[in-house]
Amino acid sequence: MKKVVSLKVLLVLALAVVSTGCKKSSSSKNSSRATGWQINSRDGGFQYNTNFQEQETAPGLVFIEGGTFTKGRVQDDVMHDWNNSPNQQHVQSFYMDETEVTNLMYVEYLDYMKKLYPPDDDLYKEIYNGILPDTLVWRNRLGFNEVMTENYLRHPAYAEYPVVGVSWIQAVEYANWRSDRVTELSLQKNGYRDINLTEADPENYFSTNRYQIDPSTYDNGDTDGRRRNRNVKVDADGNETGIYASKETGVIGPKYRLPTETEWEYAALGLSELRSYNLYRGRKKYPWDGQYTRSGKRKTRGDQLANFKQGKGDYGGIAGWSDDGADITNAVKSYSPNDYGLYDMAGNVAEWVADVYRPIIDDEFNDFNYYRGNVYTKNAINEDGTIKVVTSDDIVYDTLSNGKIVARNLPGEIAQIPLDENDTYLRTNFDRSNHINFRDGDRRSSRYFESFNDDETESSEDAETRKMYNSPKHSVTRDSLGNLIREYDKGNNRTSLINDEVRVYKGGSWKDREYWLDPAQRRYFPQDMATDYIGFRCAMSRVGSKSKAKDKRKN
Repeated sequence: MKKVVSLKVLLVLALAVVSTGCKKSSSSKNSSRATGWQINSRDGGFQYNTNFQEQETAPGLVFIEGGTFTKGRVQDDVMHDWNNSPNQQHVQSFYMDETEVTNLMYVEYLDYMKKLYPPDDDLYKEIYNGILPDTLVWRNRLGFNEVMTENYLRHPAYAEYPVVGVSWIQAVEYANWRSDRVTELSLQKNGYRDINLTEADPENYFSTNRYQIDPSTYDNGDTDGRRRNRNVKVDADGNETGIYASKETGVIGPKYRLPTETEWEYAALGLSELRSYNLYRGRKKYPWDGQYTRSGKRKTRGDQLANFKQGKGDYGGIAGWSDDGADITNAVKSYSPNDYGLYDMAGNVAEWVADVYRPIIDDEFNDFNYYRGNVYTKNAINEDGTIKVVTSDDIVYDTLSNGKIVARNLPGEIAQIPLDENDTYLRTNFDRSNHINFRDGDRRSSRYFESFNDDETESSEDAETRKMYNSPKHSVTRDSLGNLIREYDKGNNRTSLINDEVRVYKGGSWKDREYWLDPAQRRYFPQDMATDYIGFRCAMSRVGSKSKAKDKRKN
C-alpha cells in the first residue's frame, strides 16, 4: 500500500515539474527580452504574433530558394547584338506562380471588376474596358484566326490556356487586384473580416494598403460583426484589442507582383539539378537538363519538351507521336515542369517581367537582387493630416500610345505621390523618386553630356532618355469632343525603339524558334501594347528565412 502511495506522490511531483517547465517556457516566449513586460497580455499592452513559424505559401505559388548564379549566359548568340553579358548575381528566396496566368484566372478578375465597376455606368466604364485583353491580337492579314479572336479568352475549352493580349500595364494591375483579394481571404480565414461579395461598394474597394493604415473604414458601423471576430480580447476595463489584423499578426503577407528579370531567369534555369556540393556541374541551355528539345527518357522518348515553332510553317510537327501537342498555345501543365516545379518556363507563351529594358546590365553597381525600374512613391496626405483616399472624381486615366484608356488608380485606394526632397535629402542609397534612368539614360550617360557644361537644358527625365536612345515619340490626345487625335512620329533620324516605356519579356513562345527557349535570352516590347504570344505569371517575395529546410545539410 505504501508503495502505491509513493508511486502516486512521485507521479504528481513529476507532472508538477513538467507543468512548471512548460509555464516557464511559455512565459519566457511571451515576455519581452527588451523590457520584461508581458507580450499579448489580456490586460492590454504590446500585441505580437510570437507563434509565427514561417510565411505561408500563397495560392498558385511554389517556393524558389535563392542563391547565386550566372545571369545572361546564353548558349547561342546568332544575333550578335551584345544584348547579354554574363554576370554573377545573387537572388533572394521568393515564390513564383506554378503556371502562367490562365484565361480562367483572368476571367475571374474581369468578373469581379465588372460587378464592382459596371461598364454600363459612365462613371466606371473605362475601368472595366481598360483591363480587357485585346482579343484582336490573333488576327492576321493573310490568316484565318477568327476562331481564336472570338473564343480564346472566354470559351471553357481554353480555360486552362495562358492568357494573352495582356499588356505589361494590365499584368501589373492584375497582380495588384490579386494581392488584395488574397489578403481579404486571409483575413477571413484568420477571423478578422467578414466578406460580403453581394454588396460590393465601388467607392470602398478593399485595399490592403488602406486596411493597414485605417482598417476601421471597412466596418460600416458593424460593431456586432466585430464582436464575432474570434481574435478580439477584452481587458478588465472593457477595452477591445485584436479587432483588426496588423503587420505584426503575420496574417498580411507580401504582395503579388511581376517577377524581376533576374528572378525569372534564375527560376527558369532550375540549376539545383546540376548542383554538386557547392558547385554547378556544367551549364544548362533549357529549363530541363540536356542539349535537345526532345525527351530521352524511355517512357517519353522522342516527345517534345516544350511548345515552340519547329520550322517555317511548322508550329507543332507532323501529327502523331512527333507532334508537340499544340499549334497555338497549349493548356498549362501539358509538359513536364523544371526542377523547381515550374511549368512552361520555355515555350507556350513568352512572359512579361518587371524590368525596364536596357541593352546592358549594370552588374558593376549592384549584384544583389538586380532590377531596373524603381519608382518610389508615398501616401498622399490631406491638409488635415489624414490619408487621401481616391474617390470617383479622383480616378486618374491614362491614354496609352495605342489610344486605349486605362485607370491608374481605383476608388477606395490611397492616392500615391512621388517622393520629394524631404524624403531623399542626404540619403546615400537613393536621391530621387524615379530611378529608371540611373547610370543609363540619364544626362551623364548621354553622348551629348559635357562635363565642363553642367547646365540643365532639359529637365524632363524622358527627354534625357531620348537624347541617349533617340526613340520615336508618338502623341495621342483628344479634342473637345473626345475624339482621338493620333500623331505619328515620322522622323527619319530615329535610331532606336528603346525608351522608358519598354519592358523586358523572357522565354520562347509557340511562335518562336528553339533559339529563344534559352532562359538567358531577352527581348523587349512596349509596356502598353499586347500580342498573341506574350503572357505572364506572378511572383511574391519571401520574408524571413532563406530556406524552408530546418536541418539543412552543409556541404
